[in-house]
Amino acid sequence: MISVLVPTLNESRNIADCLRSVQWADDITLVDSGSTDDTRELAKSLGARIVDFKWNGKFPKKKNWALENVDWRHEWVLILDADERVTPELGEEITKVLENPQADGYYINRKFMFMGKWIRHCGYYPSWNLRLFRHSLGRYERLHSGDTGSGDNEVHEHVVLEGTSAHLTNDMLHFAYPDIQTWVEKHNRYSNWEARVELEGTGLPAHGIGSELSRRRRLKEWSRKLPFRPTLRFIHSYVLKRGFLDGREGYAFCRLLRIYECLILLKKMELSQPRIEKINH
Repeated sequence: MISVLVPTLNESRNIADCLRSVQWADDITLVDSGSTDDTRELAKSLGARIVDFKWNGKFPKKKNWALENVDWRHEWVLILDADERVTPELGEEITKVLENPQADGYYINRKFMFMGKWIRHCGYYPSWNLRLFRHSLGRYERLHSGDTGSGDNEVHEHVVLEGTSAHLTNDMLHFAYPDIQTWVEKHNRYSNWEARVELEGTGLPAHGIGSELSRRRRLKEWSRKLPFRPTLRFIHSYVLKRGFLDGREGYAFCRLLRIYECLILLKKMELSQPRIEKINH
């Protein structure tokens, strides 16, 4: 009834719990970028099939490539990152919905975990993502065509669906950052992508006037023009989005978001400057 796509690269810490959360699916596929840890072995032991992916530095990246090239056994695909978990309640809801689907795709809300706590505020909940859809009708938006230094997987791109959509009731769990080191490592890469897209991106995707995704993109482009962006990011997340209600974890998270915004700006400035060749004396 449903195929599950999990893009991976050295995810041995996460992959077993991830796959156990979708054992009710009869087609689970890892699209793997040459993992050198136990990711592949663990996945095989849990019944997943492995498809190798080697990026050529251009469009498409891993998820779009998989949607286009994997021989999916079912019409519907659920996209799940290795650090995400499908709760039993969500799994039951997905199974029931697909018995008589009323839309071509479904948005799933995520509970974002940070420092062992669910971040309920800071602008990170609700966090709707289109993850369940007829695979022939959905592709990730194309905001940059080349190598941004962020890796071979889609970073913050969203799925563009050629069809109708609806929202599921139950949440997915997202264990993205088990520690500060992981947050810093990932956001160092993410800021590479953000800076490149701001400077060289292809512009707003054609999602249709009035669509939710187009509205969010336009708001983001507008916010890029604001002065003092790092400080405003902290105020927005900690004050306006009530991150202070998440305690010390919320404060730490909002401070890190401020740093992230600063990284984007500095990397964009660096990219826009003429490259100075090294002078040998």
